[in-house]
Amino acid sequence: MSILMRAREITGRPVVTLDTAEDVAEVKDVVFDHASATLVGFTLNRRGFLGSPMKEVLPWSRVAALGPDAVMIDGAGALGGGDGAMEDATGSDRDVIGAAVMTDSGTALGSVVDVILEVEDGARVVGFEVDGPEVERDRSAATLLIPVDDTIAVSGRTLMVPAAVRDFVQDDLAGFGAAVDAFRARLSEDAP
Repeated sequence: MSILMRAREITGRPVVTLDTAEDVAEVKDVVFDHASATLVGFTLNRRGFLGSPMKEVLPWSRVAALGPDAVMIDGAGALGGGDGAMEDATGSDRDVIGAAVMTDSGTALGSVVDVILEVEDGARVVGFEVDGPEVERDRSAATLLIPVDDTIAVSGRTLMVPAAVRDFVQDDLAGFGAAVDAFRARLSEDAP
């Protein structure tokens, strides 16, 4: 069963080993690959009140489970250098938080405040939480959720989305999974 969550919900979670139940780090940042729209790992902080950034990272391939309260790994040896995907994603300046969201027809929708992930066996980006009054809505939510396809087009500080996204905007996570599925089905129908 998959669950939807905001990336900021993962930030600050402890990283706990399954072999000793020791918390060895905490999640500093969630790192994802734009081209494949997948979560590739986490940068880390040391635990504690004055926890500082760690050189070690945690690639997604070494995560045993992502639970509601912690990220679980088999043992402390899972922390270390990144795999190729992790190194590529952390080596570039492609943070989408704060990026302007534009449709391919030129309409500005607002700016990204969070990334929406679907977590099951893997973790993939399925949408963004956007702040801005430019998207029509039924309710007066402070932010809106917009679905994305399997690839994400980021150019500088701008995230490009298909104009059809406007028909699938949601204001909470409860119905967002269905909106993502319907959006992707529409894109498949519209494809030549």
